[in-house]
Amino acid sequence: MSTPADTTFHELAPEYVALRERARELAATCAPLACRADESDSVDREVRALLGESGLAAVQVPREYGGEFHRPDSLAVTLVREQLAAESGHLDSLFAMQGIGSYAISEGGSDELRRHWLPRVARMDAIAALALTEPDVGSDLKALSTTITAEGGELIVSGRKSFITNGGDASYYCVLGKEEVDGRTGYSLVLVPADAAGVSWSRPHQIIAPHVLGDLVFEDVRVPAGNRLGLPGKGFALVLATLATFRVSVAGAAVGTAQAALDDALVHTTGRAQFGVPLARLGPVPQLLAMSWTEIEMARTFTYRVARAAAADPAGSLHLSSMAKIGATEVAGRVTDRAVQVMGRFGLVRGTRVERMYRAARPMRVYEGATEVLLDALSKQLIKGARS
Repeated sequence: MSTPADTTFHELAPEYVALRERARELAATCAPLACRADESDSVDREVRALLGESGLAAVQVPREYGGEFHRPDSLAVTLVREQLAAESGHLDSLFAMQGIGSYAISEGGSDELRRHWLPRVARMDAIAALALTEPDVGSDLKALSTTITAEGGELIVSGRKSFITNGGDASYYCVLGKEEVDGRTGYSLVLVPADAAGVSWSRPHQIIAPHVLGDLVFEDVRVPAGNRLGLPGKGFALVLATLATFRVSVAGAAVGTAQAALDDALVHTTGRAQFGVPLARLGPVPQLLAMSWTEIEMARTFTYRVARAAAADPAGSLHLSSMAKIGATEVAGRVTDRAVQVMGRFGLVRGTRVERMYRAARPMRVYEGATEVLLDALSKQLIKGARS
C-alpha cells in the first residue's frame, strides 16, 4: 500500500518516466539486500553488481563517455535517488557518489583522464570519491591543510582527509588541497588513484545510519601533472559546480525516504486495530498521516521544479538547490518521526525499513551542507539582494 504519489501531476517527459521506473525496479530488486547492505561500512558487492547491471550509473557521466545524457542531468539524478533511497540508503549513496565523485573529471579532467575513468564509472567498474573534509575542517574548506605541490612533471599530495564517502573502497579520490600559484595560495583538485604509493586509509567512524566512510592519509603521494582537474588554484570552481549539479538530488533522496516511511506507516495503521477501529482512524493518527502526505507532496513538487532548473543552469540555481535540500530533508525528519510514532513499538524494531529510514533521514540535514550553513548563505544572498 502507498499514498497516491505515483499519480501526481509532475508532467515528466517520457524518458524521465522510464528512468524513474528503471530505478524503482532496481530498488525492488535490492530490497531483500537492504537490511544487510544498510548496516555495512564497506561497499556491498551484490548491490554494486546489481547497480552495474541496471545501467543507471551511466546517468552520472556524459554520453560521450558512456553516459545516458549529454551531461549529468540534475533531474535524472534526483528522480533515481528518490526511488533508490526509498529502499536502501546504501544503494542510494553508491549511486549518488558515482556522480559527485566523477563530475570534476567530466568538467575539468584531461581527455586522457576522461577516457580512462568515466566509462568505468558508468559501468560501476570504478568506485568514485571526492575528498574534501579533513579532521579539523568541515564547512570551512578554506581552512584545509592538505597541500598540493607541482614538481617537474608531477604533483605531490600531502595531508589527511576525514569522513570521506567510499573511503577505502574507492578506485580514486578527487582531492582538494592548497597550492601556491604565482606566489598566492589557491585551492586545487587532483585525481589520486587509490593504489598510488603513499595512500592509506582507516575506518574510525560509524554513523547512526551506517555509511561507507573512511579517513585517508596522503604521504607525499606523487601523481602525473596530467592528473590535475581544472586550473591550478581554481579547484573551488569545480567543487561549486559539483554542488550546483548534485545538491538538489539530496532533496530527491529525502523525498524517497519520507515516502517509504509514510507507506510503511499506512500499511501498519490501516491493518492494525485498537479499541475496535483501525489505527488510521484513531485519535490524532489520521491528521499525522495526512500532514505527512501533504508535506511530502510539497517537497516533491518543489524538488522536481528545482531539479529542472539545476539541469538547465546549475550555477544560477544553486540557491534554489539549497532551499530544496533544506526543505526536503527537514520534511524527511518530521515524516519519519511521525511514522515511527504512529507505529508504536513496531516502529522501533531494529532492521525494519521504517527504522532504517528514521536513521537515514537524520544525516541528510548535515551532509552536503548542513541546514544552518545553507540558511546562513541564503540569508546573506537575500539581504544583499534587498540592499541592491
